[in-house]
Amino acid sequence: MNNNLPHLTAKEEEIMACLWSLEKAFVKEIVAHLGQNLHYNTVSTIIRNLEDKGYVEHQAFGKTHQYYPKISKEVYSEHVLNLNSQRFFNGSYKDMVSFFAKKEQISKEDLEDILKLINK
Repeated sequence: MNNNLPHLTAKEEEIMACLWSLEKAFVKEIVAHLGQNLHYNTVSTIIRNLEDKGYVEHQAFGKTHQYYPKISKEVYSEHVLNLNSQRFFNGSYKDMVSFFAKKEQISKEDLEDILKLINK
C-alpha cells in the first residue's frame, strides 16, 4: 500500500469515481457521465492534475487522449481509511469501528458479518 499518495480534492475524487466506473474514457465522456454543469476545460484540467499526481494515465489517439485509472479504487480506499484511522483514531481500527457502533451507524448484524470474515 502506497502511503505517499497525494491528497485529492473532492472534485478529483469525483472524477476518479467516474473513471473507476467507466474504466477508461475521453474527457467528453467524463463530462457526460458526471451529468453536472462542469465545463469541458475544467474537467480536462482536473484530469491532467490527476495525471500529474500519478492517479491517471492516458493513451493518445491523435490529438485527443483516453484516460484510465492508474490507482485502483481499492488502493485509494485503503489509503484514505489508513489516513483517517491515523488522523482520528490513532491508527486503531477497533476505535474506528467502535465509534460507528456507538453512533449506531453500524448494526449488530454488520458486526457479526465482520467477525465471520475475520474468523475465515
